[in-house]
This record gives sequence, C-alpha cells and structure tokens, in this order.
Amino acid sequence: MTSPERDSFEQRWLAYQTLSSLRNHWYWRPGWNANRQFYTWHITFAGQDEVIQLVRTVQQHLRLPSLDLVPLEGLHLTTQGVGFTDEVSDGDLTAIIAAVTRQCAQLAPFDLSLGPVDPDAEGVGLLIDPWAPVIALRTAIRAGIATVWPTVPEPATGFRPHVTVAYSGADAPATDVVTAIKPLRNEPPAKARITAAQLIALRRPGRAYQWENIHTAPLGTP
Repeated sequence: MTSPERDSFEQRWLAYQTLSSLRNHWYWRPGWNANRQFYTWHITFAGQDEVIQLVRTVQQHLRLPSLDLVPLEGLHLTTQGVGFTDEVSDGDLTAIIAAVTRQCAQLAPFDLSLGPVDPDAEGVGLLIDPWAPVIALRTAIRAGIATVWPTVPEPATGFRPHVTVAYSGADAPATDVVTAIKPLRNEPPAKARITAAQLIALRRPGRAYQWENIHTAPLGTP
C-alpha cells in the first residue's frame, strides 16, 4: 500500500544513494545570525524513552567527521515558524499563544512512529509516520496565528514532517555516510505519544540549535 510517507521515503532513499556530496547545513539563512532568536512551534521529545533509545542506536553509526550529531535534548520536529523575537511584539505573541492554545485544545493527542533513517544532503533524519496528525497540528497552529496576523508566515504547502538526528557539517563526499546508513534502514521504528506543541525561542550560536521553552499548548485540553 502506498502513502505519501512511504512514497517520500523510498524516493528520497533512491536519490540519496546517487548523491556525490553532502551540503553543509550550517550556512546562515536570511535574517539569521548568532545573536538572533526565532519564535517557532515545535514538537519536542523529552521523556520519550523509546525515541531516545533509537536515536542513541542510530547515532552510534553516525560518528563521522562530516556529521554533527543532534544532542538528545535537542531532538525536535519543526512545525510552524512565527518570527524573529525582535520583530514580534509582546502583545502579538501573547495573542498568538492564546489563540494557538485554543486551537490545540480541540485536537486529540496522537501516536507517531519514528524511523527508520531518512537522509538528505543536509542531514540524517527519521521517517515520521503518519504525517496526517502532524499536518493537522500545523494547520491548527496556523489557524491560531491567522486570528492575530492577516498573513501567516511560511507556506501552507510543501511541509514534510521529519526529525533530524545528525546534520551535515561540511561540503564533503557522501560515500561514507551512505555506507553507514544502509544497515540502519533495518532498525525498527520507535513510538512516541504526542500530547502538546511547544513554542520555543530558537537560537543557533554555533553548529547546533538551542532553545528556551516559552509555552506549552496541550492537545485535547479544554
């Protein structure tokens, strides 16, 4: 049986095996620098023991010079950006938090399967299955933002849920990484119970992401 998740997984793996070079993930995107922070809604994985164990197993095979492993406390599923902290007023942020919290309360908690590995030129991630509840959560967050701002940041389409476990740290040949990943395609996936979305203030002081938790919006809580 085909699905968007499985089709993406297979197509991306076929493309990855022909990749000649990794692409350095750590270039500065527009507006970013080491001193700025960005408000964004993420799903995080603190306390998800099955996910943590899978990531530990996978990362043992990815200790390569070209890869920067994601700290276990830094695991996240990027969901919906809001804006740079110096461009979002306190009043707007408070209103967005309230609106998104109301939207999230209308969604039930859900289960996700993470794995096996799902790489691309900028990193090694884990397949997320199913996509539908994550997309529904993102849609709810966007609906909350839309009650405050006439235009919601970031495109509504083209979203692909993923959790990265290692970023490409240099423009380097892909051969060693492709070889290391092949046996990891057989690792059984981990299960996670998603009960909330987190608003964080994200920063990138070096070759890793760090954040401060700003607000947690529970799912299914009136």
